[in-house]
Amino acid sequence: MSTADPSSPPVPTCYRHPGRETYVRCTRCDRSICPECMQEASVGHQCPECVAEGRKSIRQPRTALGARVGSGVPVVTYTLIGICVLAYLGELASDKVVQDFMMVGLAQGRDGALVGVVEGQWYRLFTSMFLHQPPRGGSFGITHILFNMWALWAIGPALEQALGRWRFLSLYLLAGLGGSVLLYLLDPLSGAVGASGAIFGLFGAFFVIGKKLGGQTGPIVFLLVINLVITFAVPGISWQGHVGGLIVGSALAVAYAYAPKKSREAIHIAATVAMLILLIALILVKTASITPY
Repeated sequence: MSTADPSSPPVPTCYRHPGRETYVRCTRCDRSICPECMQEASVGHQCPECVAEGRKSIRQPRTALGARVGSGVPVVTYTLIGICVLAYLGELASDKVVQDFMMVGLAQGRDGALVGVVEGQWYRLFTSMFLHQPPRGGSFGITHILFNMWALWAIGPALEQALGRWRFLSLYLLAGLGGSVLLYLLDPLSGAVGASGAIFGLFGAFFVIGKKLGGQTGPIVFLLVINLVITFAVPGISWQGHVGGLIVGSALAVAYAYAPKKSREAIHIAATVAMLILLIALILVKTASITPY
């Protein structure tokens, strides 16, 4: 025979698990929650939905340049290294990879036909920054990709963390494009491969951002000076690619580092788009000047 008082209120149950009796309530929404649903809060316990809602209202931490503080894994840096390594393996498998994708404004191909940017092969402006001199390709051989990938691994993660993924990737690609464009403007008949233009852009950005944040810039200045000396002293190096990348990377870094906080995001986007438009305009003007001949 039941001894329960029929007039007593029913025992509350968890709103997410109706079969579980509980006397604990969420301190935010006042709904009943069982031990499985309880999540500790500053005062009492909250339900999973209130905890998730509270997290949305918390401002995500950002770096001094406006990038979201993420997991710390430099995904873009590792991806760029991976692409360069895969491209290098392709070069080892076939000589056609370098011939078909290197940067050249105008040249004669294997079959005698004209090839290059002038002939509509715009992709060469980008693909060349992922290629490197193969071991049998000249005096630098495998040291070409080894140095560039070491430099990318050494300074890429720090820059990616400070800038955020989209800014870092934009800077890398536009610096690489800047190197190709300067070569195209000054010596369109020459060919070149390598991520060096993009790497020099990262060197310049590292210096600019280091100065802005009050960090040590001596080591990057030393590295940059040494590489500039090698660029102009050693025959066979495309100095245009290095200098073009350095100019573009440094200019973008100035826009990223010194934009006012209030309009920082808009200025970063505008600077990136403006740089891309400028480089495209230079390519079109140069192509128009070559095509009649």
